[in-house]
Order: sequence, then C-alpha cells, then structure tokens
Amino acid sequence: MKWKCNHCGFEANAFSEYHWRCPRCGEPLDLVYDGKLEKTSSKNIWEKYGDTIPLKPEKTRREGNTPLVAEKIDGMTLLFKLEYLNPGGSFKDRGSALAIYYAYKSGFKSVIEDTSGNTGISVALYSRLYGLKTKIYMPKTAPPGKKKVIKALGAEIIEAPTRGDAAEMVLKEALTGAYYVAHTWNYFYIIGASTIAWEVLEEDVPDYVISPIGSGGLFLGLVKGFEKALEAGWITKMPRFIGVQGYSTQPVYKAFKGVTQPGEDSSLADGIMVPNPPRLNEIVNALHKYQGDVILVGNTEILRAWRELWELGFLVEPTSASIYAALEKIKNQLSGKKVLLVLTGSGLKTIPDI
Repeated sequence: MKWKCNHCGFEANAFSEYHWRCPRCGEPLDLVYDGKLEKTSSKNIWEKYGDTIPLKPEKTRREGNTPLVAEKIDGMTLLFKLEYLNPGGSFKDRGSALAIYYAYKSGFKSVIEDTSGNTGISVALYSRLYGLKTKIYMPKTAPPGKKKVIKALGAEIIEAPTRGDAAEMVLKEALTGAYYVAHTWNYFYIIGASTIAWEVLEEDVPDYVISPIGSGGLFLGLVKGFEKALEAGWITKMPRFIGVQGYSTQPVYKAFKGVTQPGEDSSLADGIMVPNPPRLNEIVNALHKYQGDVILVGNTEILRAWRELWELGFLVEPTSASIYAALEKIKNQLSGKKVLLVLTGSGLKTIPDI
C-alpha cells in the first residue's frame, strides 16, 4: 500500500511514512493497493469485501451494515441509507475506523483533528478504543451537543473563532509529531464511504444518488464505490450523482456551474459549510463524467425537510435533511426512478440547537 499524488507523481510506502497531503506539491494523496471487490459471508465490513479494503482494524464497534429502507413517495422509490445509526452517529465512523487504526499501527500516541462536529465524535470514539490521546479543534459555532459528546469520549476541545481558524491552528500542532487525521484530505475516509455503495448494491440498484457535499469524501467515496462495483460486474451502468450544497457555502456549485447563486443562509447544515474542499477538481470531474448536478438549499428548505424526515421516522440532523430538501426541487424529473439518499448523521446531537 502506498501514497500516490496524481498531480506530481510523488509516491511513498504508506507503512513507512505518513503524509496527510503531498509533501512535494501540496495536493491530496490517494492510496494505491491491490484489491478486487468481492463479497464474502463475513458480517464485518472490513472483511466482507475481500482485499479491496487495505486494512483490517483490530477493534470494531460494528460500524457499517446500516439499514436500507425503501419508501415509495411521489412516484419515486426512495432508498434511505441510515448512516446515522453508526456507533458514533454518522457515516464518518467508516473512515475513522480505518484512519485511527492506521495511526495506531504506525506508532502514533496522539491524534489531532479539526471539525465542525461529526468527525470529532468519530475520531474521539475510535482513538479511545486504541488508547490514543485526542485533541479536537472546533469553531465556536459548532453545535453544543456535539461538543458535549466529544468531551464525554475523553477528547480535549480547542475552540477557534471560525472553521478556517480551527484548520490553521491544527496545522501548527501537526508539526509537533501528532497524527493529523485530516479527514477532508484523508483517503481512508473515501475508502470507508465506498463501503456504503457496496452495501446498498447487496439490496438494490439506484438510478440516482443524492449526497451532501462538504469536503467531498462521502461523495467521492460513493462514486468510487460504484465504479469498483461496475468493474466487478455488480452493475451494468453507473447511477447519476446529485451533490447538495447550501447557499452560504457553494464552492462545488461555483466550480461546476461557473457562477454562484444568491440565496438564504444555510448554516443549519453545518456539515456542508466547507469553503475549500481539497479534492474540488475530482468532485467536479466526477459530476461531469456521470452527468451529475449540484443543488443549492437554504435554512427554510432544510428545516422543512428535517421535520418531514422526522415525521417519517428518520431522526437525522440538518445536514442529512439538506438532501431531502434538494430532492423536493428535482422530484418531477425522477418519477419512476430509484433514488439513494444517504442520511449521514443523527439528529439527537443537534435537536436542542434547532
């Protein structure tokens, strides 16, 4: 298994040295390894898909294998993937289980990360399993409920004025020798998200996939997961991908459409408030390749969708609701289609703030 930069060609053995980004040009690094997608009888997601997963974590809380619930609504078959039922309450557990195990196997004793919430919970949870000291940098505006969970898991929280300030502060500490998870860059989170696609395909085949886009790890993981499934003969064609961003922070929309669109504040969906996704070009290329689109939503639409999802029995947070709000805008185009909606995070951590 090796790190590889697709921009400048840098390569390094991943078990000999850790780089959260390319040390030569500063671009994101991919992990390159031999692995063929195949299904086994194992219930453990790190063993279930054969050697297409490069690491087999020693400790698990049975992350993954989340329910897929089909509902016929407005002429569509909606496939709700309940990622908020993961141990830490979000899909981030899939990536953290790999990333933190890698840190442990590489000999790191402490872990640092910058986040608006869900990744912090996930990193704190898995770091605790391996006895790693954890420090989480967060913006002051991050949901109080998420901060309480992170503290309860034994991690130290350092508050910053903004999300950008949190990122700058953590970079300074990364120079001290701690393992910087860098989930917005870290390829383990893309691998983790790919397992969502494979689980879905064990039960159904969607025509469309709707995903929130913050840093883009979930979106790219889904794309790469379906691509591997196509290569393995699990499916005969790729689904179309719809990314969702908010009016307040729309870097992918701007890069894809060439313009920005004014609209209502969208800060309720804190998970998609990422101004500079490291893999922006990859996201845009995937959207073009698979005839995708980007939909923008605001707080009023998010709140309405959040309430509707709770009424349906899906206790999600606003970032998850953003994709249901986007669906409302394009549902007339999707009649008769199967649509995958990845419900990313639990609302039980944020309900006091809404």
